[in-house]
Amino acid sequence: MKKLTLLLLALTLVLTACGGGKGDSENTIVIGGKKFTEQIILVNLMSQLLEEKTELDVVEKADLGPTDVLQQAMEDGDIDIYAEYTGTAYMIVLKEELDTTDPEVIYDRVKKGYEEKYDITWLDPFQFNNTYAIAMREEQAAELGIEKVSDLQAHASDLILGSDFDFLEREDGITNFNEVYGLEWKDNKGMDPGLMYSAVRDGNLDAITAYATDGRIPRFDLRILEDDKGFFPPYYAAPIMPKEVLEKHPEIADVLNELAPHLTMEKMAELNSKVDIDGERTSTVARDFLIETGLISE
Repeated sequence: MKKLTLLLLALTLVLTACGGGKGDSENTIVIGGKKFTEQIILVNLMSQLLEEKTELDVVEKADLGPTDVLQQAMEDGDIDIYAEYTGTAYMIVLKEELDTTDPEVIYDRVKKGYEEKYDITWLDPFQFNNTYAIAMREEQAAELGIEKVSDLQAHASDLILGSDFDFLEREDGITNFNEVYGLEWKDNKGMDPGLMYSAVRDGNLDAITAYATDGRIPRFDLRILEDDKGFFPPYYAAPIMPKEVLEKHPEIADVLNELAPHLTMEKMAELNSKVDIDGERTSTVARDFLIETGLISE
């Protein structure tokens, strides 16, 4: 009898472990995110807001990986929500050619394309554009007289560019960027995004492909160069989710759309800097922001 009891207990544990995913409850929503600070903050913001304002049980899967991992996870039903960027969706997922940088046009095309191809819907976009941007130390840029990307043409052969590994592979990445601007760098180093900013600040790099909302840009006294040839598309972030999930839980759109107008360029950069520079926890930064904006109560 004792052996039978132990066997049943072991079987129960195995079944519990196997059933620990998203299918446990009709009320469980899984929110995913990419591998950088801003995305982890967005996961926390959406998660805490939904937990506060709905009856949903939220599971966080932040720091999952790049776009292709998140897109496949959503298609497979492993995640229900994540924040995607319009430029990434347009060029990397839908593989469309960039013929405009109008943010509303790109958003409308992406929304339509995802609904037709993947049955995924886009909610209201946040009010920040986390586009790629070329950044240099303010002192060095001033010394060389560099204000826009085209100005780099006369200097690139003496400069080292640092970029994230994704930029080395993307359609809107290094090869086409160099071709459009006629640039030949002394060297181009791929590295973790978290290391680029301190590397350029300390003079180990001359320029980086920064994220426009990164709080380290103003804190490290970096200059954003004007994208004078309009190479980079707009990258407005927005929550996306399968239409069937939204049909089952329409309250999600109402709640997350409340967040959209509060996340401006300045505010997103501030939240990022609190984590990356001040060392605050992403969950704390998210909660403080939601309380500050009145979206949740203390």
